[in-house]
Amino acid sequence: MNQYDPNDLTISLAELQETPQADRLLVDIRPQDAYQCGHLPGAVQVDFADMMQGKAVLPKEKELVLYCIRGEVSLPAAQMLCKQGYRARHLQGGYGAWLLQHLAAQQQSEEQRDKIEQSLRKKFHQDLFTPFAKAIVRYELVQPGDRIAVCISGGKDSMLMAKLFQELKRHNKFPFELVFLVMDPGYSDTNRRVIEQNAQLLGVPVTIFETSIFDAVYKVEKSPCYLCARMRRGYLYKKAQELGCNKIALGHHYDDVIETTLMGMLYGGQVQTMMPKLHSTNHPGMQLIRPMYLIREKEIIHWRDYNGLNFIQCACKFTDSCTTCRTDGSTGSKRQEIKQLISNLKKTNPGIEANIFKSMENVSLDTVLAYKTGGVKHSFLETYDAKGTAQTPPDAQEGTE
Repeated sequence: MNQYDPNDLTISLAELQETPQADRLLVDIRPQDAYQCGHLPGAVQVDFADMMQGKAVLPKEKELVLYCIRGEVSLPAAQMLCKQGYRARHLQGGYGAWLLQHLAAQQQSEEQRDKIEQSLRKKFHQDLFTPFAKAIVRYELVQPGDRIAVCISGGKDSMLMAKLFQELKRHNKFPFELVFLVMDPGYSDTNRRVIEQNAQLLGVPVTIFETSIFDAVYKVEKSPCYLCARMRRGYLYKKAQELGCNKIALGHHYDDVIETTLMGMLYGGQVQTMMPKLHSTNHPGMQLIRPMYLIREKEIIHWRDYNGLNFIQCACKFTDSCTTCRTDGSTGSKRQEIKQLISNLKKTNPGIEANIFKSMENVSLDTVLAYKTGGVKHSFLETYDAKGTAQTPPDAQEGTE
């Protein structure tokens, strides 16, 4: 715009693309983790809270084009900046509108799909497919005759898991079947379309079913994200069973495992971890498996960025950018704290992540005060006198202190 009109605070994608200007700055007001998942080319990330409190340093000589995920937060933010003397507008439809246009522009060639699949077979074979196959063998996650519902949320982890399962199926070491299952708990139209377009791009034949979970938990004040996660898990089990599946597969990775382990200790006061497989307590005959258990998140991000892929960061319908929706019931803010803690510890101990992971494989019940099994708590005092000190050499006891 040559003349700035403070009464016209909306700019469309078409106008943004047709009139590139050197004096325009794209400002992403989503959280940092959302920005890192994908953003408009050339955009800078500015913390929304800092902006609202007047702490953000923004150039007044440039027109600021703000965007959020759908354009719901960026408009009032632009209005506020205008009152502070900035030239600010907001992008109509936000990042979601841009992403849909970007995916449509990619549409969608066999050549591109082949490139993505070849990257798994060559460049990322050691860092992605090898640990995927290793987890399946080590934890006996897939058996002959299994029919597995590969549960796809639309994020990078579950989409990669679908491609890795396709690659495993291509090897055809033993017979098993796959259903690529997407549950729509009440997605926004943008998120639903992004998932569908990415599935088409990647060649994943998804089966989509709809629920009203988001509406059901919207007015819940206490732990709505935990309730939402539990309900989604239950619906996935039920639908998978209806489709003749005996297992559901979720896309949790190595970093999720170690973060959950630490979170249980620091915030829950318990020693537990995210298991590679579980029997369902409410759906007899069903199991949950996590075949991405040994895959590092940084390698998933590398694969995504190498192939120029863009996935949804969070499917929550009610927040502009949600970092609290976790399938393990934890809050995003605590998880971010744990991520930062691990990052800081790595500076002096590069092996900290491996040590946290291995600790769950090296639990000595002789040196814990109490433990639970089958829901029953047991104290070390129950067997202390029976064992006596003669069975344990004094040197060994001292060595554990």
